[in-house]
Amino acid sequence: MTLPLVGITMGDPAGIGPEVLAKHVHRQDCAGIGLLLIGSAWALAEGAAAANLALAPLPVFDSFEDLPDAGGGVAGILDIGVHRPSDFRHGQVQVTCGHHAVQAVEMAAALCLEGRLAAMVTCPINKEAIRAAGCVNDIGHQEILARLTGSVSTATMLMTPGLKVVHLSTHKPLIEAARYATRANVREKLGLIHESLDGWGLRRPRIAVAALNPHGGEGGLLGREEIDELAPAVADARRKGLDVTGPIPADSVFNRAIGGEFDVVLALYHDQGHIAVKVHDFHHSTTATLGIPFVRTSVDHGTAFDIAGLGKADSRGLAAAIDAAQSLVERRLQ
Repeated sequence: MTLPLVGITMGDPAGIGPEVLAKHVHRQDCAGIGLLLIGSAWALAEGAAAANLALAPLPVFDSFEDLPDAGGGVAGILDIGVHRPSDFRHGQVQVTCGHHAVQAVEMAAALCLEGRLAAMVTCPINKEAIRAAGCVNDIGHQEILARLTGSVSTATMLMTPGLKVVHLSTHKPLIEAARYATRANVREKLGLIHESLDGWGLRRPRIAVAALNPHGGEGGLLGREEIDELAPAVADARRKGLDVTGPIPADSVFNRAIGGEFDVVLALYHDQGHIAVKVHDFHHSTTATLGIPFVRTSVDHGTAFDIAGLGKADSRGLAAAIDAAQSLVERRLQ
């Protein structure tokens, strides 16, 4: 390929992934990068129909070897061999759609590991659907990619203009997430953040650690995690030369990062970080996976079954995820 080729997985066909993808293909010229859509022509057609769009026909390939050398724009659809179910419905959990979502991710990851794709961008999958399809140990993209790559330590980083947030844990019940905030786990995640961002060209990133308890625990009156686990983890990281500050009360740390004081915030559980990013700039927020040997970015929203098939989905998040993947690929090439 004359330009880096990025694969885009279509996600769950019953959700809004194919719709936002159809809107992006229809509205963008994509001249600065090559895009390969990974999924099924029927899934993209369902998305285009939901958006009331007449897309120009795209070539469909059964294997990567069939792709011609190309420049920017959409190279075509790499078919994963999942046929449209006769009872397909938008907004419903369906086993076939779960299979479609997982197989697209597995194919894209394999092509990234082989060096055939420079990066992958993912549209949303549905956790109930992939479990119905038999993926009982894969809660989401991060877990699937960790399994496929054999990565021991991974993390989700949310990005939106002016704010980056990495999560200590994501798909854990809140009570388990609090128990997971240990000195060892925080120290390991700080090392992963530093190594990943430094490798992406952000040298010696300034990392802030959010507190777990209200007001940072108030000296132990509202919880001792800051004293017993978080502060020692920060001290460990600083002794290794990392630029880490904290723990800082969660009601102020994100505002300080937006103000430019920090490059990234380590949030201690899912909603602590997600709420901050999505309130700051929901429509341009994206995610990236740290700890895997290739670039993967994603939209920062779910399958939105409540509006799937209605043509209401916003494609700005996908455009931002593609831009983020392109930027990270360029940094790694440099």
